[in-house]
Amino acid sequence: MVEQAGNKSIILKVFKSILFVLLFWFSQTSSAQNAFERFLKPSDTLNKKRLNTLLISETAIGAATLIGLNQVWYADYPRSDFHFINDNAEWLQMDKAGHVFSAYHLGSIGANALKWTGASRKSQLIYGSTLGLAFLTTVEVFDGYSANWGASLGDVAANISGTALYVSQELLWKEQRIVPKFSFHTTPYASARPSVLGSSVQEQVLKDYNGQTYWLSANIHSFAKTSAIPKWLNVAVGYGAEGMITGNDEFVNTVFLPESERYRQFYLSLDVDLTKIETKSHFVKTILTVFNSIKIPAPTFEIKGLGGTKFHWLYF
Repeated sequence: MVEQAGNKSIILKVFKSILFVLLFWFSQTSSAQNAFERFLKPSDTLNKKRLNTLLISETAIGAATLIGLNQVWYADYPRSDFHFINDNAEWLQMDKAGHVFSAYHLGSIGANALKWTGASRKSQLIYGSTLGLAFLTTVEVFDGYSANWGASLGDVAANISGTALYVSQELLWKEQRIVPKFSFHTTPYASARPSVLGSSVQEQVLKDYNGQTYWLSANIHSFAKTSAIPKWLNVAVGYGAEGMITGNDEFVNTVFLPESERYRQFYLSLDVDLTKIETKSHFVKTILTVFNSIKIPAPTFEIKGLGGTKFHWLYF
């Protein structure tokens, strides 16, 4: 189950590609731009037509995604009675960080989509921000009925944590001051087991936990609103791990890691909150909001779990 988890985020990559196509298309005529701007502008009051369109779209996309996942991941494997597994020690919890990230951003998409319809803030929190939790919980149920995998209470806890991170900030501050982010760099470990860690860069982004880093990016100005600190400036703490060829044992490729140890990595870096960049264009705001899930490359200080530190002039 853990080895497939990264692939489920491919939906977000497809969504970003679609936004790029729309950017090119609507840049061709000013009338099209104006129409698109009006379309993207959130409604001041509940727009039932938008709400119905959203509900139908979410239902169709969710059903199609689950059917697709069932065919790709589960159809060729035997079924079983519903059961749990304990995978909390696997991949040095990198997969759990991925679940927090996914639940948060799917919930953010759900809440912002309801905001676009003019739904109340209460509805945005109750029905929108729980979108990720509902979807990922359904996937856990699928896992629970598969003989090759099983439902994971650790995954469920991580999904709840991601949703809670979004909801708690809305309740406490009415804004998102701390945002989970993601970055990636290629590693030599994938070549040791490409079937699991990816045979291409596109696959490795989703599968190779050695190259993934998950961040909590905090907006400094939001915590010090009277200061002269730029509104877009963030400080980010990151978590990564290295030396992992398999999820649940100590085997590593000693060619690339002579110490034969898996270890954690902790990072401190600067970042940018793209949503704080001022623009009157709702299309640009949408683009910036989507890409605010990605940590920008920046100078970074690393603390290695095996001991020692390292400074990266530009860390991806």
